[in-house]
This record gives sequence, structure tokens and C-alpha cells, in this order.
Amino acid sequence: MGSILSVRDLSKHFRVSKRGLVKAVDGVSFDIEQGEILGLVGESGCGKTTLGRTIKRIYEPDGGRIVFEGRDIAHAGKDELRAYARRAQMIFQDPYSSLDPRMTVAEIVGEGMAIHKLYGPGRIRERTIELLELVGLNSEHASRFPHEFSGGQRQRVGIARALALEPRFLVCDEPISALDVSIQAQIVNLFKRLRDRLELTYLFVAHDLAMVRYIADRVAVMYLGRIVEVAGSDELYRNPAHPYTELLLSAIPIPDPRVEAGREAPGQVPEMASPLEPREGCSFSGRCAYAGEGCATRGGELFELSPGHYVACDAAAKRRR
Repeated sequence: MGSILSVRDLSKHFRVSKRGLVKAVDGVSFDIEQGEILGLVGESGCGKTTLGRTIKRIYEPDGGRIVFEGRDIAHAGKDELRAYARRAQMIFQDPYSSLDPRMTVAEIVGEGMAIHKLYGPGRIRERTIELLELVGLNSEHASRFPHEFSGGQRQRVGIARALALEPRFLVCDEPISALDVSIQAQIVNLFKRLRDRLELTYLFVAHDLAMVRYIADRVAVMYLGRIVEVAGSDELYRNPAHPYTELLLSAIPIPDPRVEAGREAPGQVPEMASPLEPREGCSFSGRCAYAGEGCATRGGELFELSPGHYVACDAAAKRRR
């Protein structure tokens, strides 16, 4: 189908008083195909949320390109950004703080349609009800306020709001992490149904690797502002190439006590380096059991290890031989 989004050398830095510069996103490049769900995983503080918000242009990028449907959004003007706001929407982690507590559900979902002048007042009301039913709510919910809903229902309202402008691309910033475990699967299944029905494309940011495997077509692994591995979901989970990916996957519990009991525990691994420390070469080299002499000064660039499987690790090819 072709790429709907191409990110090239994207960077976003933050000045932290006099202590230095945090390179939250540090030269990231990847593509997302039309209709694809790309999972983005990594530890807290690795830059996942910043990457998503920079792509959405909530944050101003410091460098690189964000090409959406053939147009570079990183350097777009006001009119292009307004059009982009319709085509690319974001669903936030906390479904309560992202909803205005003073507005009813009908006002929350209909606000974007009114701002962009998509319909008249009567049609906005009709469309709002249609969207609520699409996400598993009903017309009775339209007159209620966010505090009257459970976490899962509030997230459904947030999804309906995002769909109101008929986007083609959604940035989902850990949309299930604030929900009860019993509700998470329902919301993930809703995302999958909406993708198929509305032909949507997702960047799905999450730290639950088991859930990402279930929903994503491909997975990108992020560490200290950089993408260190990208592969098809099944390929990544069966044959992780980067030592950091192996470390992440070793933390996923196996729902079989006998298998879990016989599982080899990972060795002692140092904590993630401070993002204030300058990083040359492989950003994971200080924690890696396979690091060679040159890893701290070279490497860190993605190369194709096998068809569709990219890794930023000089040692990966040697370990596969």
C-alpha cells in the first residue's frame, strides 16, 4: 500500500536548567505502512511518548522530517498543520485528565467537528451518537460528564473524540496502561476492530510487551531516544537480535508455572544510563554483556539483519553466525 508516515532523523531535545541537554528523541527514522499497527516499546524514560507527541506536532521538532501522506509536517505552515490535525489524531494515556471535566460527553466528542466546521449543529449531534455507539457506548451517555464514567468508558469517549474528525492515523500513547487489567483487552480489541472497519493506521506506544505482540503488525524497540530494533511482531518476539530487546522480553511472565520455574533468570543488569550523559555509538553498550571495545564509540545505526528485521547492534550479526 505504501507508507502513510515516514520519519527521518527526527530529533527533540530538552534543556534541563544548567545540567545539560536531554536528547529525548535522537535521530529516529522509521516508516509506517497504510493500515499497519506499529508498536513502540521501551523502558520508561526512553522517549516513546516524546516521539509520539513530536510526530503529532504537540512538540516542535528540533530536526528531521515527518512526512505524512507525502507532505513534510515538520516544516509545515499553519494551514497544513490544521489539515494534519484532522488526519492525525492522538489518544492519551490518562482518559480522565485528557477530558475536560466541565464538558458533557456530547460536547467533548462534538467540539472538534464544530471547530473544523464539518457539520451543522443537528448533524454534529447525530454524528456524536454514531461515534459513541461505534466505540461501545450509547446515546444515554452523551449528556453525562467524565466523572460519571469508569476508566474504560472514559477511554472509549477519548477514542470517539479522536475519530470525530475522520482521521487516517492515530498516535496511541499508552492508551491502556491506566486501565484495569480486565478492561485492557476490551480496549485493545476495540482498537483492532476500528482499524479494520475504518482502515486506520496506528503508532501504538506501550510498555506491556505481551499486549503489543497481540495488537501490532511490527514492533520498534526504543532505548534512550533511539530505535534499536524493528521487526515483524512474531519475528521480534521469537528471534530478538538486540541485547536490549532480549532483556525486555525476559521480563514477560510466562503463564505456566512449570515453564516459568525452569526459566533462566537474566543476570544483573545495570540501570539505564542518565539521558543527560552524552552518548556516542551504541547507547546500550554500558549495560550490554556482549559489548566489544568499539561499541561505545561506533555503531548505533540500524542495518538489515534479515528481510524486514533491522537492528542497531554491531554484535548481532556475529552472534547469529
